[in-house]
Amino acid sequence: MNLNSPLFDRIRTKGEPQERPAEPVRVRCNHPGCDLAGEYRAPMGRDREGQYFCFCMDHVREYNNSYNYFKGMSDEDVARYQKDALIGHRPTWTMGTKRGASGFREDGVDPAGFVDPMGLFRAQERAHQAATARPRLPVATAKALAVMNLEESADAQTVRARYKELVKRLHPDANGGDRSREEKLREIIQAYKHLRSVKLA
Repeated sequence: MNLNSPLFDRIRTKGEPQERPAEPVRVRCNHPGCDLAGEYRAPMGRDREGQYFCFCMDHVREYNNSYNYFKGMSDEDVARYQKDALIGHRPTWTMGTKRGASGFREDGVDPAGFVDPMGLFRAQERAHQAATARPRLPVATAKALAVMNLEESADAQTVRARYKELVKRLHPDANGGDRSREEKLREIIQAYKHLRSVKLA
């Protein structure tokens, strides 16, 4: 880069105007009869959050020594305030309560007139009720039913009929002496014995 280029001679920059820093506004002390600067803020009190007095050092110390946020409150009000302070003075509700008609959980009432035109929630509710109404089978019983290719809701008559069908199909005497399915037949017989032992066959 050639710094002696005539192009650099034509570049002009305008310097930013120098701004004078604004002088701080001097506030007088809010204590009656004091003419000193009020450099220190002190809260005005309950129900006046965000508002402050401005005092000089001596008067802010005096104010802080006499300041009582709970002045004028009964013991019950103070206890309630302290309890609410544990949760940051925000509303809370019990876990699992449903939203009410106004949309807030505090009501504890389901919104009236809820419409489910597609039946999405009804189908889910029916499936949940069916699953919870039927007692869960032990793992060995569920496995025995799966070996026989039966649903968990199968009754004793269905189990016996399925067992007879499978034995006729897999037994070497019924299929011309083919012994390749003997292992599967043993599994079926063991599963049936288990189902009989638990009174499902």
